Amino acid sequence: MSQTYTGGCACGAIRYEIAGEPIFQGDCQCRDCQRMSGTGHGSYLTFARGGVAQSGQATPRDIVGDSGNVKTAAFCPTCGSPVFMTFAAMPDIFTVHAASLDDPGRYQPQAVTYTLRGHAWDRLDPALQMFDKMPPM
Repeated sequence: MSQTYTGGCACGAIRYEIAGEPIFQGDCQCRDCQRMSGTGHGSYLTFARGGVAQSGQATPRDIVGDSGNVKTAAFCPTCGSPVFMTFAAMPDIFTVHAASLDDPGRYQPQAVTYTLRGHAWDRLDPALQMFDKMPPM
């Protein structure tokens, strides 16, 4: 049995608990993720939405991805921390920012997406599987 994943924003106004293991863990170098993280990539864990319990009210911001699909980034309205994302085209998943975990050391990336938009100064593990864009699901 896996241990619950817990986390939230920097000020504690938004909290989550997730039962079960991540479906996917990865880094994304798209421009949206660069802007959200303030660096060269975002790091994420994606879970089945059914195992998620959340408290606190996040502020949503819709972003249209390269695919034309809408992803909703959720931030804390108090401290501004990015906490999670949801996707209109995949309503059954819930994605959290790795840095929002209470134990970010549990993050174990499996791949890097949107390397086409990566920067030379953003050096990620070369052993990871790399994709120029989002791979087919």
